[in-house]
Amino acid sequence: MRGAPDLHLTDEVRDALAEGRPVVALESTIISHGMPYPDNVAMAREVEAIIRGHDATPATIAVLDGVPRIGLDDAALELLGKGQQSIRKVSIRDLPYVVARREHGATTVAATMRLAALAGIRVFTTGGLGGVHRGAATTMDVSADLTELSLTDVTVISAGVKSILDIGLTLEKLETLGVPVLGYRTDDFPAFYTRTSGYAVPLRVDTPAEVAALMRAKDDLGIRGGISLANPIPVEDEIPHEQIDAIIDQALADMDARGITGKDATPYLLGRIVEITGGASLTANIALVKNNAHLGAEVATAFAAG
Repeated sequence: MRGAPDLHLTDEVRDALAEGRPVVALESTIISHGMPYPDNVAMAREVEAIIRGHDATPATIAVLDGVPRIGLDDAALELLGKGQQSIRKVSIRDLPYVVARREHGATTVAATMRLAALAGIRVFTTGGLGGVHRGAATTMDVSADLTELSLTDVTVISAGVKSILDIGLTLEKLETLGVPVLGYRTDDFPAFYTRTSGYAVPLRVDTPAEVAALMRAKDDLGIRGGISLANPIPVEDEIPHEQIDAIIDQALADMDARGITGKDATPYLLGRIVEITGGASLTANIALVKNNAHLGAEVATAFAAG
């Protein structure tokens, strides 16, 4: 029987975990597949700086040369940002493949959750959560993020579900999986670029301490799985609901015309939306990621305080 997985933790992350100090996990797909270079690397560095500014430790996660890395140095961030064509997008199903073949891989929300949990990290911030794709009744295209949330004890802070998805069905699926979905200081579930989706959040919290208390209560009850904490994009950075919906419809039509499906769908759509908006969506994306980093550090700090 095999032993524990071979994880490479930076000294900074290892020391923080050993001392019970707050640590925040960060995904790497947003660097390799979510934004163009050099904006992606600049964003990654700034997000790490935001977390350190709250006296918490950032742990950007990726697989390099087949080794799951918990925490990355500057050279690794550059590698992920520049080598977009050679970096594999890694979800749960892909993890054993890239490890066995000693490849480079950027981790999605699901894969980042799994590796964070193996390292003992309980809080993870990202941009947007994956979910049920539009037309899933025929395509069966449902993100592995949702299944992983039902299995892995990590609180995921996002700006809600990506606007390109079917938000109503995603919330229904999360309910079926028993995943607590929290709205941070909002009663309306946010939709990535915009603060509102028209769908109510099942549960509301207003402070990091409330989130930490819920995490502890869930642990005490022996309930496995994660928590989805939806944090709306700041008012000054959002793209209005009616404006972004029309842009998404155009991007979806363009994607269908090109026959793009599966794991290539989300990167294509995000890139096409950047083109249609003249870069405004990229600005919004960076703003929401930074906003989530602030909240993630606050939640991790409140949880570490016990």
